[in-house]
Amino acid sequence: MRGTWNPQFRRGRAVVTAVEFRVLGGVEAEVGGARLDLGHAKQRGVLAVLLVEANRVVPAERLLDRVWGGDPPSRGRNTLYNYLSRLRAVLPAVDGVSLLRRSGGYTLAVDAQNVDLHRFRDLAARGRACDDDREAVDLLDRALGSWRGEPVSDLDTPWARDLRATLAGELLAVELDHADLALRSGRHAGLLPGLSARAARHPLDERVAAQLMLALHRDGRQADALAHYQRVRARLAEELGTDPGPPLRVLHRQILTSDPALHAERDTGRAAAAVPVPRQLPAAPPSFTGRADELAALSAALGTATSGPVPVAAVGGAGGIGKTALVLHWAHDNAHRFPDGHLFVDLHGFSPAGRPVPPEEVLGGFLAALGVAPDRVPDDRDTRAALYRSLVAGRRMLVVLDNAAGTAQVAPLLPGTPTCAVVVTGRNRLASLIDRHGARHLQLDVLTRAEAHSLLVARLGATRVAAEPDATEELVDLCGRYPLALSITARHAHTRPGVPLAEPAAELRRLGLDVLDHDDPAASLPAVLSWSLRDLTDEQRWVFTVLGVAPGPDTDLAAAAAATGLPAARARKALTALEDASLLDRRSGGRYAMHDLIRDYAATLARDLAPPVREAALRRAVDFYLHTAHGAQHLLDPHHDPVRLDPPEPGVQAYPLTTAPAAMSWLDAEYPQLTAAQRTAHAHRWYRRVWQLALTLTTFHSRRGHHPGELALWHTALDAAAHLPDPAARTHAHQFLGRAHIRLGRLAEAVVHLDRSLELARAQGSRAHQALSHRVLAEARSRGGDNRRALEHVLLALDLYRALDHPVGQSSAHADAGWVAALMGDHDVARDHCRTALALNREHRDDPEVEAHVLDSLGYVEHATGHYRQAAGHYGRALALYRPLGSTYYTAGTLERLGHTHRALGEEDRARAVWHEALELYLRQGRDAEADAVRRRLDTLG
Repeated sequence: MRGTWNPQFRRGRAVVTAVEFRVLGGVEAEVGGARLDLGHAKQRGVLAVLLVEANRVVPAERLLDRVWGGDPPSRGRNTLYNYLSRLRAVLPAVDGVSLLRRSGGYTLAVDAQNVDLHRFRDLAARGRACDDDREAVDLLDRALGSWRGEPVSDLDTPWARDLRATLAGELLAVELDHADLALRSGRHAGLLPGLSARAARHPLDERVAAQLMLALHRDGRQADALAHYQRVRARLAEELGTDPGPPLRVLHRQILTSDPALHAERDTGRAAAAVPVPRQLPAAPPSFTGRADELAALSAALGTATSGPVPVAAVGGAGGIGKTALVLHWAHDNAHRFPDGHLFVDLHGFSPAGRPVPPEEVLGGFLAALGVAPDRVPDDRDTRAALYRSLVAGRRMLVVLDNAAGTAQVAPLLPGTPTCAVVVTGRNRLASLIDRHGARHLQLDVLTRAEAHSLLVARLGATRVAAEPDATEELVDLCGRYPLALSITARHAHTRPGVPLAEPAAELRRLGLDVLDHDDPAASLPAVLSWSLRDLTDEQRWVFTVLGVAPGPDTDLAAAAAATGLPAARARKALTALEDASLLDRRSGGRYAMHDLIRDYAATLARDLAPPVREAALRRAVDFYLHTAHGAQHLLDPHHDPVRLDPPEPGVQAYPLTTAPAAMSWLDAEYPQLTAAQRTAHAHRWYRRVWQLALTLTTFHSRRGHHPGELALWHTALDAAAHLPDPAARTHAHQFLGRAHIRLGRLAEAVVHLDRSLELARAQGSRAHQALSHRVLAEARSRGGDNRRALEHVLLALDLYRALDHPVGQSSAHADAGWVAALMGDHDVARDHCRTALALNREHRDDPEVEAHVLDSLGYVEHATGHYRQAAGHYGRALALYRPLGSTYYTAGTLERLGHTHRALGEEDRARAVWHEALELYLRQGRDAEADAVRRRLDTLG
C-alpha cells in the first residue's frame, strides 16, 4: 500500500522522500523507503487516531477514549502527553508533516494524499464522479489497491471496532461500484474469482448476487447464474422470511429469456446503469463551523446496522437554528457510507409555500429517482410506499427528509430495512416518530460562543474580525449566537465592506429584530419564525404572545397560568405544544424559556393586542409575583409587620408556599422574575406595586446578600414612593437604600439616605421609623470605624423603643449595642447588652435570627477575652440558627470568625474547613474584599 509523494526535501545532505502513512492494515510510516519506529501498540494507536482525523483538531479526551476505551491508564493524560512527545521526535520535521498543539487538542498536519485511508476515499470519490468508465475503473482499482489487511489493528476499543466496521462497509461499497463499472466495460471474466469469493462472504447481499449472476451469464454459464439465484432465494426465505427484491427478480427473468439488454457496452464511456444510483443531496453548506458534538451524535444515531429497526435521527430546533445545514454537512461527510444512493426532499413543513408536500407526492419522486418508469408508478400511497421499500431493501442508502411538518408526513417515507438510514429535520418534536419508530431525537440549540465567532470569521474574514474584537463580541451577543441571525448580520457586513462592524452592532442594539427582517422570507428571521405559528391553536398563540412580554427571562407553569388567565391544565398543554414546536425550551425545575430573539418576535405580536388586553395580562403577572412574594416574606419572618396589599387581579392565585425553606427556594428561583416584575410595574406607573415588591423582599435580601439587586429595587421604589400619598413609603425607601449602600461598602451614600430617612421620620412624628433609621446609621458608622458615634445612634434607638414600650425593638437595639460595644473592647458592657437582648427576644418574640446575631456577638467577645472554647460554642449555636433560615449572608461572617477561634485553639484543619466554606459564600455573594481576606488567611495555613 505504498504511494508516491513527488515533492522532496533535504535533511542534512541526503535527499529524502516524504513520509508515507498507512492505516488500512495496521499503522505504519516510511520515509524514503525506510520504516519508522513508531513504538508500541498504544503509541501507534495515538497516531492512528490522529491520522484518521488528519488536519482536524482532536481533543485529548477523545484521544484517551479512542485509544484506551473505558480503561485508561492510571495517569492517562501524562501517558498520552508522553506518547505525543515521542511521536514529535519520531515524525520527520518536513514541510507538510507536523504534530501541532491547538486550542482544544492536537492536529496532525499532513497532506491527505500521503495517508492511505484518505487517498483511498479520494480515489473512490473521484472514480464514482468520473464520466468515463475506463478512467473510473482505474481510479477504483487504485483505491482498492490501498488495502492490505485489518485497519488500525493495534487497537481494540469501541471506536476502533466501529471504525473497522465502517471501513469494511466502505471497502465493500467500492468493490461493488468497481464491479458494476467493470461489468459494463466487459471485464466479467476477470471479475469472476473475486465475485465468487464476495458472494460467499455476503450470501444475503442481493447486489453482490446480481453482479455474480450477470458475470456468469456473460461468461456463458447461464445455468450457474440461475442456480446461484435459486440458492440466494432459498437462503433469503430461510433466514429472513422474504423473497429477492425487484431488481434481482428482474435480472433472473432477463437471464431466463436471454435478454439482449444484458450484453456489455464495451469501452463506450459510462452507460446507463441498470439500477440507478440517486445522488440527490443539495450542495454542502458553505462556511459551516462547529457543531462537533451534534455531528458525533448524528454519527452515533445512524451507525452501521444489519438487523433491527431502521436507524432514524430526528433533528429538531427552532426556525433558523441550522438544522438543514448540520444535516447536509454530515451527509456529505458521510456520503461514502451510503454507496447505493442518497435521497433528499424538502417537505415544506414550514416554508413560505405554506403547504406541506404530501407523502404520496414524495414517494412518486423517490420511485422516479430509483428508476421506476412513470407509467409503472402505482396510484395509491400505500402501494407506492410498498414498492419504495422493496426497491431500497438491503441497500445502503441515506434518506434525508428535510423540514417535516409531522410524523404522518414522514412515516410512509421510512425504509423497511436497517441498511438504510434516515435523517428527519423539523421544528416539531415528532413524538410518535420517537415512540413508534425509535427515532433518536437531537434538539439543536444555538452555537457556542467560539462557534459563533468562527462563523463570523468564515463569512467576513479573520482580518476584519480581528480588527474589531469588541464589535465582533457584541454582534455575537446581540444575535444570541443564533445561526440565522449571525448569517443575516454577516451578510449585511459582507455587502458593506467599508462599514465598520460597530455600525451593524449599533443598529442591532437600537432596532433589534427589525434589522433581521427582509423582503425575501427565507432571508428574514421574523418571517422564518412566523412559519412556526401556522399550526398553533388560538390559545397556543395567545400563550406564546403573552410570554413574549411576561416579566423575567423564564417562567414556570404557575406564573404562565396567571399571566395568560388560563387554568393550569390548559396552560400546561399550551406550553407543551410550544415546546414541541421548538418555540420554548423546557429546563430543569419545571421552567420554560425562550431564546431572546424568539421572545422579541413574540413581543412584536403582543404589540398588536388591544392595550387593555395586554395590560391586564401584565397586571396578572405582576400580581402573581407580588402576592406570592408577600406570602414568602411572612413565612421567612412571621414577626415582621405585614404589608397590606390590594386584592390581586381576578383569576390570580399566589403560588401555595407552606414552609420557610420552600419560600426561600421559590424566591431564589424567581428572583430575576421578581426584579423584572418591579420594572414592568414601574413602566406602567403601578407605583404601589413597585414599592410593595421591594418591601416584600427585605428579609430575602438580608439573608441572601443580594445587595446590588436590593439597591436597584429600592432606587426604583424611591422613585415610585414620590407618587404615593403615604410619606412613610419614602422613609422606608431611604432606609433600605442606606442599608444596601452599607453592604456594598458605599458608606458616604448610605449616610446621605439615612440622614434623609431620619429627617422624614421626624417630620412625620414616627418614633418607630426614627429608631430604625438610627439603627441603620449605627451600622454605617461602625462599618466606617466610628464605633463611638455608632453606639450613640444605637442608644438613641433604644430610648425611642423604650418610649414606645416596644420590647421587640428594644431586643434588636440591645443586640446592636452589644456588637458595637464588643468592637470597642467594652466586653462587660457587650455581655450585658447581649444577655438583655436574649431575654427580651425569648420573652416577647423568640426570633431565631435575633438570637443568632446575639450569639455571634458573644462569640466575638469570648474570643477577644481568650475564652476560645466558649467562643466556638457560641459561634456553633449561631450557625445552627442561621442555616435553617437560609441566612447565608450572616453565616459567612460567623464562619470567618469561627475560623479564627479554631486556629487559636490549634485546630487548623477545622479552621481551614470553615474558611473554605466562608470563602465559597463570599464569592457567591460577590463580596470580593471579604473573599480576598479569607484567601490570605488560608494561605497562612499552607
